[in-house]
Amino acid sequence: MRRFQIWGKEERNTYTIQEEEIGQVQIADEVVAIIAGLAAMEVDGVSSMAGTSTRDLISKLGKKNLSKGVKVDVLDGVVTVSLSLNLRFGKNIMEVSSRVQEKVKAAIENMTGLSVADVNIKVAGVDDDTEN
Repeated sequence: MRRFQIWGKEERNTYTIQEEEIGQVQIADEVVAIIAGLAAMEVDGVSSMAGTSTRDLISKLGKKNLSKGVKVDVLDGVVTVSLSLNLRFGKNIMEVSSRVQEKVKAAIENMTGLSVADVNIKVAGVDDDTEN
């Protein structure tokens, strides 16, 4: 595991996901968190990531905000993800959570080649879309 600094921001963890003769491929933990956030937001019933703006504002503010509400731990190529989500009122929490877990696991494994051991869900709130 290496640490590096980008444009004066705080240090981030990077993980080597491929090493060959011509070089290596590394991925930052924030990238894994963004992948998890994007995958979670695609699931019907998820209103927003806790601690971020709603789905409409995400496009204006940028995808980096999707890493808020996501904690990623990588140890020896195995990922543990914890997501804090706001769900839509009237949706079955167990069904939505299960679909989020499946979608996040598949997205991370397909895009990075890392193995996902756990996808933990914390329901931080329920949004009532009828208020708009």
